[in-house]
Amino acid sequence: MKVLMTGGTGFVGTSLSKRLISEGHLVTVLTHETREPALKMQGLSYLHGNPTVQGEWQKAVPEHDVIINLAGASIFSRWTEEQKNILRSSRILTTRNLVDALSQDAKHITFFSTSAVGYYGFHQDEEVTESSPAGTDFLARLAYDWESEALNAGKKGARVVMTRFGIVLGKDGGALGQMIPLFKSFLGGPLGSGRQWFSWVHMRDLVEAFIFLLDKKEISGPVNLCSPEPVRNKELGAAIGRVLHRPSFMPAPGFMIKLILGEFGSVLLEGQRVIPKRLLDAGYKFKYPGIDEALKNIILN
Repeated sequence: MKVLMTGGTGFVGTSLSKRLISEGHLVTVLTHETREPALKMQGLSYLHGNPTVQGEWQKAVPEHDVIINLAGASIFSRWTEEQKNILRSSRILTTRNLVDALSQDAKHITFFSTSAVGYYGFHQDEEVTESSPAGTDFLARLAYDWESEALNAGKKGARVVMTRFGIVLGKDGGALGQMIPLFKSFLGGPLGSGRQWFSWVHMRDLVEAFIFLLDKKEISGPVNLCSPEPVRNKELGAAIGRVLHRPSFMPAPGFMIKLILGEFGSVLLEGQRVIPKRLLDAGYKFKYPGIDEALKNIILN
């Protein structure tokens, strides 16, 4: 199949592109970067365009069988009003422009649009699944609006799947890329109380879930892409410490995190205990359901 991907040069997009190509799919990455792309391989091509702006690139959208929308500015920063506008526009406008570019009869297209487990807001110890309601904080409202834009593709006949990502753990980037140096320097430990839930997913399971969902034509709507075994933040730190043979007792005080990161700090200090119910019910078998084996695979290999 012909796949069009936004955000394809990033942490997730690079791994997903390689996996799709290994299955025989042809991947086109929409990018507005002017520098030479780092990844080059047979079956991969690049289309120049800014997905937040309407343009010539939209003419290519209906020619594809699958749209994978991964684009969106990183949430890992202090959320000033300007940054909030960037977070919104990078997601909402990209999704809107992709949907607008679809033909009125898009029944042949599967439209994957990224979302996040932040959709659910903060739930303390309560388990949440795809049927749980949206939260009310900024990140939850952003995810809700993002998904609402994607659902408009369904009005044109496309199969729409909203992939709600947990924190993606993988080599050379993402959350672990920021955490491991701290632990190696004996500065690793829990954030705040460490009791907040951490819903995560191994990169291997993330990309395999996409392959699985691509073949499961009967599945549409929201799908949680996270491990069936979420852990508390302090358990994550302890697991990283075990793998690296480093202590994990250096806590980052909650008031300091909020002082430095503002509203985003609250996201780090709270969390969601998210279960990937729809993936499990559909028969997906996780390669790395547990945090210890996942970290060993990522850090030691």
